[in-house]
Amino acid sequence: MHKIDIELVEMTMDVMKYTIDRISSTNPKIGKPKKAEELKALVGETITKEGIGGEVAFKKWRKHLMKANVPVDHPRNLAFVPAAPTRAAIMFDLVTSASSIHGAYWMEGAGGIFCENEAMKWIVSLTGLPEGAFGVFTSGGTAANLSAIVTAREHWREHDAFKREKGLIITSIGAHSSIKAMAKVADVDILLVDTEDVMYGLDLQKTIDGLTEQQRTRLFAVVGTGGTTNAGIIDDLEGIAKICENENIWFHVDAAYGGGALAADSVRHLFNGIERADSITIDPHKWMFSPYDCGAIIYKDPELAKNAHSQQGSYLDIFKDEGAHGFNPTDYQIQLTRRVRGLPLWFSLATHGTDRYKEAIERGIELAQIAGRLIEENPNVELVRAPSLSCVLYRRIGWKPEDYTHWTYENHKSGFALVTPTKWKNGDTFETVSRFCFINPDTTEDDIKSILDSMV
Repeated sequence: MHKIDIELVEMTMDVMKYTIDRISSTNPKIGKPKKAEELKALVGETITKEGIGGEVAFKKWRKHLMKANVPVDHPRNLAFVPAAPTRAAIMFDLVTSASSIHGAYWMEGAGGIFCENEAMKWIVSLTGLPEGAFGVFTSGGTAANLSAIVTAREHWREHDAFKREKGLIITSIGAHSSIKAMAKVADVDILLVDTEDVMYGLDLQKTIDGLTEQQRTRLFAVVGTGGTTNAGIIDDLEGIAKICENENIWFHVDAAYGGGALAADSVRHLFNGIERADSITIDPHKWMFSPYDCGAIIYKDPELAKNAHSQQGSYLDIFKDEGAHGFNPTDYQIQLTRRVRGLPLWFSLATHGTDRYKEAIERGIELAQIAGRLIEENPNVELVRAPSLSCVLYRRIGWKPEDYTHWTYENHKSGFALVTPTKWKNGDTFETVSRFCFINPDTTEDDIKSILDSMV
């Protein structure tokens, strides 16, 4: 399996041709899923004792399996939070894999980690955090949020009175689902402020004041959101930061989606207060045009993270030796084994420069405003709320929840677009509405108009 022969050379050429075709494509197909039984019927058994050979396996991928995926960078994929990695980043993701770098420790991955750190310096600079703040790349927002909350909890438990307490955190119902998932993994309780819109400092203070004495003892962190996934809403970060400082509570900001907008001059002021956070999550694989999977966790005081996450083992002692001295990313987040997933971002930034990044991020915000205008001009639809960052919530007048679902499947089945419904809290009930999230600068005004016109 590890020999170099003519079959390997030919397969390498096939892979490179596929990569070139994929990167240079200007009219990608949106793709649609098939049931596992359908895929099995198309490709048959692929894992056998003798193997089916690279050429056969690759043909099955190109002919059938590749087409059962929805490319995250399709210009009419506006569901969830899509992605639009630059072609430079995609190419260097191939280089990253081919280079076989273990990115946990400087001793093994100094060159790759150096590049990651250069990209990280730029991201940290956008936050306005004080000197000394730094971060590492993770697999995504869930791992980043978990790393931050574990750091906060371990710091809280440095006080002897809290060592055996089960921690409590506060966030809003508009926070990302990963906050709830992360709380389960960390085994901490979570209290939700009842707002899907902006969580204001006053709402947070009212919630804290309403805690029992025992709950207040267990409260160690508050999670604010810098751009909710559902609607692009930014919490009152300034007000929350002030309360956390007064109450001596760790302030974490989940800006996994919205953090890219820190580079956009038009909306940067909306994030005021983020520079007072103790930790921040940002996902470059969302609005910083990096391939999956690439999240980031940033700490005001990285030493607190190192105290919480540094792993011990006789086989790891060498990495702490002076001869292996350097920045070890594994010390600052939950993973030991890691690829240097920040390398594609570094290459893309180095290739294009940060000004081009600013322009591309601003385009996502502009597309949301264009969509808002087109919705207001279309008699069949109406805005649920004003566009925020690159998210737009709107309703098709007269539609029921099943109408949105049917429309989504029909557009996807035809290969036209992927736009999915969501829910928005309207009083005491949750209303089904439609949602755009713009990341890809290649999305056009005509794309948006055609999608809206399809809501007949």
